[in-house]
Amino acid sequence: MAETNEHGHKWTMIVDLDKCNGCNACVVACHAENNVPIASEEEVIRGRGNHWIRIERYWEGEYPDVQARFIPVFCQQCGSAPCEPVCPTYASYHSTEQNLNVQVYNRCVGTRYCGNNCPYKVRFFNWWTPEWDSPLNEQLNPDVTVRSAGVMEKCTFCIQRIRRAENDATADGRELRDGDVQPACAQACPSRALVFGDLYDPESQVSERLPAERQFKLLENLGTEPAVYYLKGEDTHVGE
Repeated sequence: MAETNEHGHKWTMIVDLDKCNGCNACVVACHAENNVPIASEEEVIRGRGNHWIRIERYWEGEYPDVQARFIPVFCQQCGSAPCEPVCPTYASYHSTEQNLNVQVYNRCVGTRYCGNNCPYKVRFFNWWTPEWDSPLNEQLNPDVTVRSAGVMEKCTFCIQRIRRAENDATADGRELRDGDVQPACAQACPSRALVFGDLYDPESQVSERLPAERQFKLLENLGTEPAVYYLKGEDTHVGE
């Protein structure tokens, strides 16, 4: 049964692992939408790669019946986020309206306490001033800040798209509808492994699919209350 709340949204992501084929389309779309620069080989070797989504691969089964499995990992938008209380400048805080972990870049002084406290390791420090080779420098998203060196950054559930959809709905004099907001990763996913919506909306796809027998959350035992649900079962769920 969906939770209800008249004063905000509970933006939620469902990741169906039975449908994810590890194509990385979500990673590429995230880079393009959110102006995430591409790290050089040298930077990656030094452990300074920067992806707001990473695809972890693992193996399931026993030889010779072994299958590669993939699990996309990004900011879990925790309800009780360990990254927030350690920020000395309140650059990382919880939005009660959106129920998201918000990062205010111009408050961040780069202590990296939030990254150190994140159990999912999905926060990244900007080690250098971002640069894009031509013509990629001509396709930056004007709705997203280009983060400077010395600040932390992470997945925002494409909050710029959320705000744009809210403004459009307000201008049209209507409520926000399910499907009005699609983060770039969910929009680009060819297998529809990613489903995004408002858990407070009882008619949204995420409300209809949760709770599910196949659901679990990453490191749920830590009590961080993630807003990302993973579904894992059998291959028979691929066609759902």
